[in-house]
Amino acid sequence: MHTHKITKAVIPAAGLGTRFLPATKASPKEMLPLVDKPLIQYVVEEAVASGIEQIIIVTGRGKRAIEDHFDISFELEETLKQTGKERLIPGLRQISDMADFCYIRQSEPRGLGHAILCAKHVIGDEPFAVLLGDDIIDVDHGVPALKQMVNIFKSNPTPLIGIQRVLKSEVHHYGILDAVATHDDLYKINDLVEKPSVEDAPSDLAVIGRYILIPEIFELLEKTPPGKGNEIQLTDALKELVRLKTMYGYLIEGNRYDAGDKLGFLKATVEIGLKNTELGKSFEEYIKGLSLVREGLLKA
Repeated sequence: MHTHKITKAVIPAAGLGTRFLPATKASPKEMLPLVDKPLIQYVVEEAVASGIEQIIIVTGRGKRAIEDHFDISFELEETLKQTGKERLIPGLRQISDMADFCYIRQSEPRGLGHAILCAKHVIGDEPFAVLLGDDIIDVDHGVPALKQMVNIFKSNPTPLIGIQRVLKSEVHHYGILDAVATHDDLYKINDLVEKPSVEDAPSDLAVIGRYILIPEIFELLEKTPPGKGNEIQLTDALKELVRLKTMYGYLIEGNRYDAGDKLGFLKATVEIGLKNTELGKSFEEYIKGLSLVREGLLKA
């Protein structure tokens, strides 16, 4: 590796979004609105706030709306000028000016590992970040989640996986670490177990959608055979990488929402909506005024 600085990030966004059908039949899951911004914009903003300069978004069929969102819309800007709404234009331009955007087409959905492999020729011989577009991590006014990891990588340039603690009853939904605590919320990884049973889970440390990886991962992904659904799994390549390199898990500070899940999306909408400077106060008053029990919508 030529540098310890992380300037490139991959955001895989080629999935079919089946958990949100029929809403995602013709619209990308990543463009679902969370209060007043699409999901993927929260992730891009986190990346940029963490020092990322180039955003590589891996897209697929039906994902054109993502490219359009981060592009300049001359027609829309002209319409805003003609209707006396020029004040909205700087905010739109800020979206397209956030970073250098690059789009790679994944011809068919072949798993997270394959999506990352598609970015190999753009990443080159540099360490890079991976952020999942439906994992929203809210840190209020603290250090962005990816920035926390970047800071650690600067002094300890080894592969790093973002993790959180989960209930034992939920371990079967995640990749779980077999790891040993070191210091500063770091855990040295011995192995990764994909969606173990409660009995077989080596810990309650779950992998979430933030990674800092090194170029060696690409060679391992190329050698990784397809698994379930003919997909190339990132976890399988990471299991090999941990045998070759020291790898750590970092317990991210912040509230994480799995916005790719309907319940997680609803939780994120409520909690982030309550923090919205424009709508939060009114939204809180509305929620407090609900009489769900009386109306029979909830059981007492």
